[in-house]
Amino acid sequence: MTERERFHELAARSFARDIRLFTRFLDLNGQKEAAAAANGEGCRCEMYGGKDGCERKIACFYTLETPAETDWPLICLLAKPRSTRFSSRITHRDVLGSLMSLGLEREFIGDIIIREEGAYFFCIDKQAALIRESLTQIGGTDVDCTEASAPEGDVRVTRDIIVQVSSPRADAVIAHLFHLNRADTVTLIGRGLVSVDDAPLTKAEKLLTEGNVISVRGHGRAMISAVQSISKKGKINLLVKLYS
Repeated sequence: MTERERFHELAARSFARDIRLFTRFLDLNGQKEAAAAANGEGCRCEMYGGKDGCERKIACFYTLETPAETDWPLICLLAKPRSTRFSSRITHRDVLGSLMSLGLEREFIGDIIIREEGAYFFCIDKQAALIRESLTQIGGTDVDCTEASAPEGDVRVTRDIIVQVSSPRADAVIAHLFHLNRADTVTLIGRGLVSVDDAPLTKAEKLLTEGNVISVRGHGRAMISAVQSISKKGKINLLVKLYS
């Protein structure tokens, strides 16, 4: 069963039985598919990732009562170095790699939030006990993993920049964003290393728009937050948030 078929099956069952049914954590493309399935099957769909601003979210299919914050099958955990004296700073990649080494699937894990005290991350509640017991080291740093409240502040650190392009074509925008030439950008697209809203980008000429999230493996991730005014020379100004 494909992901799309699974969403339709859950949405249809939710509508027929008037019950809430939850997915695991979905990327941006999965969230679009879940919302489309709910619309097609006549039920409603709500998304939540554990905190406002989370990118990876669980979808809930339901018909009447919107799920409360405590209804969602997720838990926030904090992986904290046992000794700050000899520990190196934990990175997002370190955390994800350590979690995957436990045999977990990516859909069990939501957003990862790095703070001075350690790494917060959301997980499916049924996996929390395993993670607390098994996650003892991240990137060479010994850690203790405990349940915690979601941290304050923004989920991720971003930097606003203005990108000026003659067209919002994907290859043009990506080349400007990540300091690549157009030929290299097209090559990356052809190799399947570029995604828009977590779906593989297959056409270099795709027109990007407000809200699109662009990922280029090995180069970075960014979101187009606004399409601003056209310059006197006919250039389009894009306000972009670059992820740190």
